[in-house]
Amino acid sequence: MRKQLYFWAAVVWSGIIIYFSLVQLNNAPLGNVTNIDKYVHCFFHFILTTLCFLFFKSKAVNQGDKKSLVFSFAFSLLFGIGIEIAQNTFTATRQSDVLDVLANIVGASSAAILIIMFSLFRKSK
Repeated sequence: MRKQLYFWAAVVWSGIIIYFSLVQLNNAPLGNVTNIDKYVHCFFHFILTTLCFLFFKSKAVNQGDKKSLVFSFAFSLLFGIGIEIAQNTFTATRQSDVLDVLANIVGASSAAILIIMFSLFRKSK
């Protein structure tokens, strides 16, 4: 049951990322925060990496956290790069940005670091 929940949560979250990455957001009230889109990219990929890790971890009961974490991080990274390519290819109002990919990496790395720290904390108890 939990495996299906994590799977669908990751799928829905991926859909949210695709939607907000490909629609025109010129009139969206984003406030006056400098580079807010980079923070959004970090947040999106932090959550995506975490949800994918939970899914892969629940699927591979006998495997350690490392393999699940590597797959989750790689999926988030490749997904983010794919979204940037799609923005450049399929939209007229959005363009790809290397700094967006860097923000994706920061978000995915932050999730990975937090997962590692949580795992180490859990093992030390």
